[in-house]
Amino acid sequence: MNPFSDEYFMGQALQLAAQAAEEGEIPVGALVVCGQRIIGKGHNQTERLHDVTAHAEMMALTAATNHLGAKYLPNCTLYVTLEPCVMCAGAIFWTQIGRVVFGAQDKKRGFSRISTNILHPKTLLTGGVLADESRQLLLDFFRGLRT
Repeated sequence: MNPFSDEYFMGQALQLAAQAAEEGEIPVGALVVCGQRIIGKGHNQTERLHDVTAHAEMMALTAATNHLGAKYLPNCTLYVTLEPCVMCAGAIFWTQIGRVVFGAQDKKRGFSRISTNILHPKTLLTGGVLADESRQLLLDFFRGLRT
């Protein structure tokens, strides 16, 4: 696999999502890539931090902006295993990130339910990268909660 492909970086995000599941968090992982380097990582930590805003995307964006010492990420790509919610899409808008790549679609809480115009007009959007793997991780997690 090409080490700089969308699938490669989404695979890295899936590892973060699996880590979240091991910690009892909803398995979503995210990372920010700039210049083919990972500069920010995150996974859901809402339970651990008792913070409803501690989504994977928010953690990865914060790490990336801290790494760069800047609040805008126009030359970066956010990889996230699940379509961002409206809150995260708002934060993504404010970072002016260049591109968002997500895995599984979130038909209940995903931002596209409202509008894809929530993202910054210059942000490119790609969905469905390793969607089956992302979806399966979520299904397994929620099945485990029910049994």
